[in-house]
Amino acid sequence: MLTPPRHESYVNAFSSVKHFSHSLISPSFLTPSINFSGELRKFRANTSHSLKLRRKKTVAANIMLPDNPVISDICATVITAAIARGVLGIWELTAKYDVFDSKLNRKLVHISIGLVFMLCWPLFRHSGYRGAFLACLVPGLNALRVLLIGLGIYKDEATVKSMSRFGDYRELLKGPFYYASAISFACLVFWRTSPIGIAAICNLCAGDGLADIVGRRLGKDKLPYNKNKSYAGSIAMATAGFVASVGYMHYLSAFGFMQENWGLVFRLLVVSLVSSVVESLPISTQLDDNLTVPLASFSTGFLLF
Repeated sequence: MLTPPRHESYVNAFSSVKHFSHSLISPSFLTPSINFSGELRKFRANTSHSLKLRRKKTVAANIMLPDNPVISDICATVITAAIARGVLGIWELTAKYDVFDSKLNRKLVHISIGLVFMLCWPLFRHSGYRGAFLACLVPGLNALRVLLIGLGIYKDEATVKSMSRFGDYRELLKGPFYYASAISFACLVFWRTSPIGIAAICNLCAGDGLADIVGRRLGKDKLPYNKNKSYAGSIAMATAGFVASVGYMHYLSAFGFMQENWGLVFRLLVVSLVSSVVESLPISTQLDDNLTVPLASFSTGFLLF
């Protein structure tokens, strides 16, 4: 096994403990790049506590998954798919038995699926394109499934009821398909070492999801340029998207995939604010906020990171 050069730090939540025996260097924050080995460059926190924490997690993970990195990542894909399907299955049951009203149930699906998917990212051993590709198969195949249902090729009434507004299977061709496609794109292109993908998924899931829930309940004061949107909903979106982004930044930095700092926090705030403004515009209602919010997050992220 090759040892990374001193000036670069390659972190893998499931690599052997000896990877962490090298001295740590804390470089300034840079946009992750790709080297010829196929690994994405990452940054470690240089505290003894974070080092011990990663060692502890690494040992536990090696006990759980095979030593072969390819087989390990395949196992991680299966586990991630099973968890995502389990969460979706719960919301399908709540929709079937009318535990929540259809709008709330749909938004609970919207909030949870993408965020739960990101929780599984440290399961993957490879931080290059192999890990990103295998991970994105989970939302990617779901996007294909949604597309087939929306086209009427495949029948799944439980999915239609949990994801559509009016029970029409053709609705899945817009919002649900855009949603799954945006998460797939964020995972494949940015993966777990870039704050751009994290911000896009968090603003799409937590931000946009909470905006609708809060807006319907507390949104009496409407925006002057869009009577379908409220101040409460827009504030809830910016807040939830930002808090989720910072939370996942901290979560992934604990595994060494990125280095958290106040500059990064501020830029995540800007991305959430811009995404919230774009979501409130009439064009988001005309197109679909599952399309416009990720586009706003990606575009702003490209400019800031």
